[in-house]
Amino acid sequence: MLDPRARLFLILAGVFSTCLIVGDIIGGKLIQAHLFGHPFTLTVGMIPFPVTFLLTDLLNEFYGKRAARFVTLLGFGLALLAYAFIYIAGAIPIAPIALEPGWQGVTDQAFQNVFLSSQRMIAASLTAYLVAQFVDIGVFQILKRATQNRLLWLRATGSTAISQLIDTIVINLVAWTGLLGAGQILNIVISSYTLKIVIAVGLTPFVYLAHALVQRGLRIEPVVLDAHGEPAPQPLIGQS
Repeated sequence: MLDPRARLFLILAGVFSTCLIVGDIIGGKLIQAHLFGHPFTLTVGMIPFPVTFLLTDLLNEFYGKRAARFVTLLGFGLALLAYAFIYIAGAIPIAPIALEPGWQGVTDQAFQNVFLSSQRMIAASLTAYLVAQFVDIGVFQILKRATQNRLLWLRATGSTAISQLIDTIVINLVAWTGLLGAGQILNIVISSYTLKIVIAVGLTPFVYLAHALVQRGLRIEPVVLDAHGEPAPQPLIGQS
C-alpha cells in the first residue's frame, strides 16, 4: 500500500503528463479573446496552463527539484510515446467505407489535418516545454532558498513569470515563423504571455489553498532545503 506522499506524487505526475499531452495536441487551434478591452490571438493549448502551473508548484514545494525534473522528463517521454502512436495511426490506410461520399465519420483528411498537420506545433511545444520547465524549477528553488521557505506567492509567481516568458517566445517562434508575419507572431507572444501572467497572479489564492489541502488534508509537509540547497523530505505529521 502506498503512503500518502507516494500516492500524491503519482497523481500529480499523471495529471501533469495528461495536461502536457492534451495541450500539445489541441495547440494548433487559434482563438481570439478580449483582455482589458483589446483583442488577443491565443492558442487553445493555453487551457491546461492553470493546472500545470499549480502542479509544477506542488511538485517543487513538496518533492523538490529532483522529483520535479523527473516528472518533467517523464512528461516529455510520454508525449513522445503519444505522438508515436498518432503517427502510426495516421500511416495506416483508412477503411474504404470512410472514403465513400456522404460518410459522416472521421475522414482521412480530417484526421490528417487535426493530428498530423500540427507536427511543427508539437516540436515547438516540446522544445519550449523542456527549456521552460527546467528554468521554472531552478528559479523556484533559488527563490525558495533566498526567502528561507517564506513568501510562497513570490517563488510560485516569480518562477512562472520567468519560465513562461521563455516558453512563450520559443514555442511561437518555432511554430509560426514562415507561416505568420512577424507582427502576428509578436501579437500572439504578447497576448499569450500577458494572459499567463494574469492567470498566474489570479491563481495565487488557489496556490495557497492547494498547499493547505496537501498539508492539512493529506498531512504532508513541504521539503526543507539544507545548506547545499538539497531537499530533506519531512516525515508525515504524527510519524516519528
